[in-house]
Amino acid sequence: MYATLRPKTPALRAVVNGLNTLASNLSWSWHRQARALFKSLDEIAWRRCRHNPVELLRQLEPARLERAAEDPAFRAELERVLEWMKGERTNELTWFGYAWPALRERPVAYFCAEFGLHNSVPIYSGGLGILAGDHCKAASDLGVPLVALGLFYQRGYFDQSIRLDGWQEDGDQVVDPASIPVTPLKGMRGAPYLVVIDTFGRPVHVRVWAIRAGRVPIYLMDTTLEENHPDDRGLLGRLYGEGEDLRLRQEWILGAGGVRVLRAVGVEPAVWHANEGHAAFMLLERVRELVALGHDFDDAVAMVRATSVFTTHTPVAAGHDTFDAGQVAACLGPVWEELGITKERLLGLAAHPTHDGGRFDMTALAIRLSGHVNGVSQQHGAVSRSMWRPLWPERSDDQVPIGAITNGVHTATWMANQMMELLDRHLGRDWWTRLHDSVQLERISTLDDAELWRVHLALKEKLFAFMREDARRRFADDWKEATQVVGAGVLFDPGSFTVGFARRFATYKRANLIFREPERLHRLLVDARRPVQLVVAGKAHPADTPGKKVLQSVYGFTHDPFYEGRVAFLEDYGMYPAHLLVQGVDLWLNLPRVPLEASGTSGMKAALNAVPQLSTRDGWWTEGWDGTNGWAIERAAERCTAEEVDAHDAEALYRLLEDEVVPLYYDRDGRGVPIGWVERMRNALRVAVTHFTAHRMVRDYTERYYVPAMRGDGSADAPPTV
Repeated sequence: MYATLRPKTPALRAVVNGLNTLASNLSWSWHRQARALFKSLDEIAWRRCRHNPVELLRQLEPARLERAAEDPAFRAELERVLEWMKGERTNELTWFGYAWPALRERPVAYFCAEFGLHNSVPIYSGGLGILAGDHCKAASDLGVPLVALGLFYQRGYFDQSIRLDGWQEDGDQVVDPASIPVTPLKGMRGAPYLVVIDTFGRPVHVRVWAIRAGRVPIYLMDTTLEENHPDDRGLLGRLYGEGEDLRLRQEWILGAGGVRVLRAVGVEPAVWHANEGHAAFMLLERVRELVALGHDFDDAVAMVRATSVFTTHTPVAAGHDTFDAGQVAACLGPVWEELGITKERLLGLAAHPTHDGGRFDMTALAIRLSGHVNGVSQQHGAVSRSMWRPLWPERSDDQVPIGAITNGVHTATWMANQMMELLDRHLGRDWWTRLHDSVQLERISTLDDAELWRVHLALKEKLFAFMREDARRRFADDWKEATQVVGAGVLFDPGSFTVGFARRFATYKRANLIFREPERLHRLLVDARRPVQLVVAGKAHPADTPGKKVLQSVYGFTHDPFYEGRVAFLEDYGMYPAHLLVQGVDLWLNLPRVPLEASGTSGMKAALNAVPQLSTRDGWWTEGWDGTNGWAIERAAERCTAEEVDAHDAEALYRLLEDEVVPLYYDRDGRGVPIGWVERMRNALRVAVTHFTAHRMVRDYTERYYVPAMRGDGSADAPPTV
């Protein structure tokens, strides 16, 4: 129970129980009426706890709950929301339930190293985790029988703080299980652990926490138990912890431990989906199980392939984990003996035929053991086919069986309430249940100019209010210099054109490209008639020194009086400020070096809020840009050096801003509405809602991969084992 008040009346008991029930399932986070209900209890506290209902109920004054219990309107609204939540426990009256009623009890097991479900559950680092969270939410909405497996990092990813010199410092972000709706599962005879798995010859006891995202149960593993050796208790302490040994053990627990967890809780998946190579050991563990049941190794591999899906998320080499082969053998133990094969053949399953010097490649392992493999945009699919063609040495790139399902984002999570209400009035309140109906959604093109512009300005003011309050809090608690306050955007003008850039600070994402020509940027920013503002946010991986140096250089510009307070940096970027940023800026900027962006979903989130994007033609923008919904930087010539590519892209960026983007924004009619700009906004919204939602993405996975595997029609066109 989160609200621990002892009820004095039946009405109070019903309200307390109802609110506790509502807070116990993360589905409240994408239900507008549920969020509004919690907000109405105490708006200031709701904002202070960053929309975490568990914390809200723990902190709420008893008198406020008593007043709610005395309010008939509050009680009636709570009953309506709880009735909706009750429907979220069955998948009968859903898209999947109607389409494949006989398959409703055939679960899909979805494995991922991180899940971005809500900012109160900080077990995500960036795009991969947010994508996984959106996948679970969309599966819940559609009734796809998904069950998810991940790791419960007790110290999360990390807290970011920026020193005065701009260097990122990485602090602990300890997760209190009491502040989030997780429940520990008990093992045999009430044991605190559910499964045991050996790593490096030592048993590790794995505790499991259950959390629900609507219809989707998510099982999260951790090892902070007294039963474990002291060195093993912190194995799952931090997401993507440093050190190859630690990463290897984390991925072994995720994959093999996750399979055993599903067996322990009685779930028998019909389909297994590994979301990125971190989860590849799940496939190997299933082969081991089948051999233990008496199947020949090759038959076991074929059976696993027929029911397995693998999604690769990046063409960047650093995103594909490889481990020392000797360390893998030491971590797993002599599992090859259980498989009935030689150690060399086991290691060959994860061998790359042309590079890596004999290292154990997790992506190669996943590809060899999966019947369906896909990239996350059409361009990324083509890049992946070329990248992994050596696994099929006799084939050309276009014959490599790696497909593509373009990512999407969860509409109800990322679209602002005000924008949803605008579409309610224009399309009907049930429009979000018909995201597959492109004809109906084309009506977005007729949204009223002034009304859409009014909604956008309200969201922009909301972002600026957050920036001011965040700066005030940090100045009181941490900051010592006034320049840090200026660098947080407190001098920003709501009437000025505001550009947003928020990504992980990897060097290929080029957060510093817009600063390449300081004088040219200065003219844009301080133009008296058409001023521009730039807000930047994001984290560099703790081990990514080059990324930290890029961040440091960008942070330095926020304190430079040359830019007159028109460049801001938001510290400790996560899901909470992300919502406000993608909803409130005027333009979303994305500048990856082509072709290193697999998909990139931040621009989709912005577009769901009618914010156009300016980007290089990479990832989803290659197929998403239609000439009316934003701007694209065309690719440099093939033989250009990296320096020449940067120069080409920077020139194109400045030219677009100077000649097209900024003038269009400031071209107003008699009402003060930028008609041409609003047309771009409408088209950004139309394209995103029609083609780039998580509903569309999960429907694609279901129709192309999940259902065929459930029916026993899985592909076997995998590369040969070595």
